Amino acid sequence: MAPYSDAFFINDDGLRQHYRDYNTAPVGAPVVLCMPGLSRNAKDFGFIADHLSDRCRLICVEQRGRGLSDWDPQPERYAPATYVNDMFALLRHLGLDSVIAIGTSLGGLITIMMNAVRPGVIKAAVINDIGPEIDPAGIERIKSYIGKGKPPQNWAEAIENVKFSNRGVYPHFNDDDWAMLTHLTHEDRNGLPISQYDPAISQNFETNDDQAAPDLWPIFEAMHTVPLVVLRGELSDILSGETLARMDREHPDIKAVTVGGVGHVPLMREPETQAAIDALISRFLR
Repeated sequence: MAPYSDAFFINDDGLRQHYRDYNTAPVGAPVVLCMPGLSRNAKDFGFIADHLSDRCRLICVEQRGRGLSDWDPQPERYAPATYVNDMFALLRHLGLDSVIAIGTSLGGLITIMMNAVRPGVIKAAVINDIGPEIDPAGIERIKSYIGKGKPPQNWAEAIENVKFSNRGVYPHFNDDDWAMLTHLTHEDRNGLPISQYDPAISQNFETNDDQAAPDLWPIFEAMHTVPLVVLRGELSDILSGETLARMDREHPDIKAVTVGGVGHVPLMREPETQAAIDALISRFLR
């Protein structure tokens, strides 16, 4: 694993948020802000951090209520507009005016929204398996398990739970892969697997259609000036092939990559995803 340090910043609501700082690249290297999906955390970017950290400084953030970040005592603030504001607070903390973004699922939506609010803040972006239009089937699947179920009592049970929820997403996974994915989504506390998100994040997601499936085509237009890589899992029930095709038609500087045999989301350890990201990053290397 590439070396990183754990760091924190305070958002505008006074909550402490965690990020991993992979800061071993040469001085002046591009800074890449990595933002995970709805219930996920900084560990999701371990594969791409290992691949890029010799060329880029990677900031892998955890949204409020996830990972090592504080849970919000007001769950109604678990919303995309809040997360966008939190990311601007992080950039102020780091003293950065702009970044390259890698956004997975919800993190991709945050990327698009950040650029609409502050044009120029996103120099280039990798959007991982999400787009301006979200397939309702995927939303219903995510609603079926986020914030639900009993906590697992041991790691074997946790692995089975993760496998049950994701069996259609990664149909070719073996036992080692399922164990890996379970450790990405859980932490070990005295031998027990603990899920790394506040179950209350599901409240707004379940009741607010604008959060669960916003129409972002109008603000996606602002991304047309941003060099873009869009990753789609071949089996994705979040980013449809039709939506990806429209993004490809409308965006003048886009590389669309479909990853075979996986759903929502590609893990960015696949050779084709890393090659596309390499090509994008190379445009910003000195």
